[in-house]
Amino acid sequence: MRMSVKEIAHAVHGSYTGEGNIEISSVCIDSRKVLPGCLFIAIRGERMDGHQFAASAVQSGAAALLCHKEVEASDVPVIRVEDTSRALLDLAAWYRGKFDIPVVGVTGSVGKTTTKDMVACVLSARYPTLKTEGNFNNEIGLPLTVFGLEKEYGAAVLEMGMSNFGEISRLSKAASPDLGIITKIGVSHMETLGSREGILKAKLEILDGMKGRAPLLINGDDDMLATVGDVGHPLIRFGVENEKCDFLAQDIRQGEEETTFIIRHEGGCQEVTIPAVGVHAVCDATAAFAAGILLGVDSEKAAMALRGYQPSGMRQHVVKRDGITVIEDCYNASPDSVQAALDTLKRMPCQGKRIAVLGDMLELGTISRQAHTKCGALAAHNADFLLAYGPMAAQYVQGAAAEGLKEARHFDDKESLAETLLSVLEKGDVVLFKASRGMQLEEVLKTLYERWEKKC
Repeated sequence: MRMSVKEIAHAVHGSYTGEGNIEISSVCIDSRKVLPGCLFIAIRGERMDGHQFAASAVQSGAAALLCHKEVEASDVPVIRVEDTSRALLDLAAWYRGKFDIPVVGVTGSVGKTTTKDMVACVLSARYPTLKTEGNFNNEIGLPLTVFGLEKEYGAAVLEMGMSNFGEISRLSKAASPDLGIITKIGVSHMETLGSREGILKAKLEILDGMKGRAPLLINGDDDMLATVGDVGHPLIRFGVENEKCDFLAQDIRQGEEETTFIIRHEGGCQEVTIPAVGVHAVCDATAAFAAGILLGVDSEKAAMALRGYQPSGMRQHVVKRDGITVIEDCYNASPDSVQAALDTLKRMPCQGKRIAVLGDMLELGTISRQAHTKCGALAAHNADFLLAYGPMAAQYVQGAAAEGLKEARHFDDKESLAETLLSVLEKGDVVLFKASRGMQLEEVLKTLYERWEKKC
């Protein structure tokens, strides 16, 4: 990264004091991670105000400051704006414009991280590809990812998350995607968006920053996305059910640790094998394959790339130990993703019992009780045992019991849940762990693995 103080001030519509020709080599918002030559942007958060750490950032080597408040007198240039959070996005948009490379923007209620990783995997078959890491999918993380662009990159894949209207629009304008992807319209963030129609409206904001006639890839199986009409961009559909999809996955064969299927599209047919299980993973892979084809990746190379895909931490990672299969999927949960995980559990080859360990789904607002009850009813048809944890998880048990599942129990603490699970687990069993990240269900996994280690 190379940009001058003068260029930055122009990009963020600000003014500056000090030397305008000083070059900046990186951008930082955390004074503890300042590198010599960086621009320190003082962001005001819910708990901390970066302006309090401006002097510390300079002492650590920051070459310039970007602020919207007065800061202690400094020997480095200070760029002033009305809002540093807005300036962060503006600077990212300007910096992204320096790179004539394809950028893919990925959003959706569920599946966006898996899809993002798969798209990056496919594009890497042709281009050195930058992608969003971890949870850097918000109005802080996406700009910081954009600043990671260097001349050696030939493509970028940027994940876009949101909790309210306007956020995807701002992210898209910063990313300026050449291709947009919407994975699915679920019910997450109903508290702020009001309805699935509201969620669809918020996700379609990805169009706001997309270039010219950049295509939009949408899930052709999703009932809400089926209502999308003329949006001023080519609409291309992917899926596993709708025969009208432009990229359609068929002949799905699921094994214990991988899934093989055929993708049919205008250019022909391609067999694909992914090291992941579940129809939802097939749908995500189909979106990634489509993105690759649209951006010039050969179909066979796209398939080979997907064969090497590796799931991110705690996202449907399959572990086999002592004859027991564990499906780790503790990163997040919504009604759609729980349904998909239960379907995966049912399809998984199993010589013993199928056990679903489910934790609360968060941020569902007024539909929370109904959603948990419905997922519990689904569990009754996909699992032999249901172990539920969390304040709302009792509704899982109620829904399962109403459908006739006798082995369904609710727990208020993870220790009791772990002990019960250990007492019923036997060789040949398959156990699914699924919950919202805030439930920290991985602590039960940790207990399980520690007990197994002691047996060795």
